[in-house]
This record gives sequence, C-alpha cells and structure tokens, in this order.
Amino acid sequence: MNVHQPVDPEWTLEEENALFEMANLYPEDTGLPMTIWVSPKGNARHDARVKVSLVHGNRMTLDQLAVVAIRPEPRVLHGTLVASDERLVAEWISKNRDALIAYWDGEIGTRKLMQRLVDL
Repeated sequence: MNVHQPVDPEWTLEEENALFEMANLYPEDTGLPMTIWVSPKGNARHDARVKVSLVHGNRMTLDQLAVVAIRPEPRVLHGTLVASDERLVAEWISKNRDALIAYWDGEIGTRKLMQRLVDL
C-alpha cells in the first residue's frame, strides 16, 4: 500500500496534505459544543472556511463534518448542520472573523490565533 495515497480516491494529495495544516479547536477553546478545524490558505483555491464536526464533543471525522464559509457572511457550503448549531457557529465566526482571516492569510500563526479567539 502506498502511504501517500489519499484516503478517498476523490481527494487529491494536496487536499490530504492540507489536513496536516489544520488546527483542532475543541469546545473548551471556542465555547461551541463541537470541534472546529481551521487552517491557513496554503494552496487552496477557495476562500476562507472552517470545517465543523456534526458530532458534539472533542471529535472530528472526515465523514461527519460541514464546511462553513467565513466571508462575506458565515454560510454552510457543504454538509448539514442542525439549525441551532448553524446559528452558534455563525455567531462564533462573526465574533472571530478578523482572527480567522488573519490566520487564513498567514498573517498570524496558531499561537496568535488562539490568543485572539473569543469564546461564545
């Protein structure tokens, strides 16, 4: 087996490598009931977004997540969040938009991101 082969044949190696650049933000970090993944832009061809676990707690699995755009306003791009979770995530993104965009743009690192994030 080739260890560099993507888990899902529809994923590119670039997308798989992007997973290693993501930071896990657990409920204790955000005040949200679920884990969020954030990342810098890297080689992405899309705008700023976060990945949101559909399962509450400190877990994140690739087959149970939603992708939420950060700008211009938070909106679900892929997957389905229950309405109450969608509202919470949108509120958290809105409160933290500047820090998330600075991280996405590579202007700050993970430590600075964590210092700038505001809980719900």
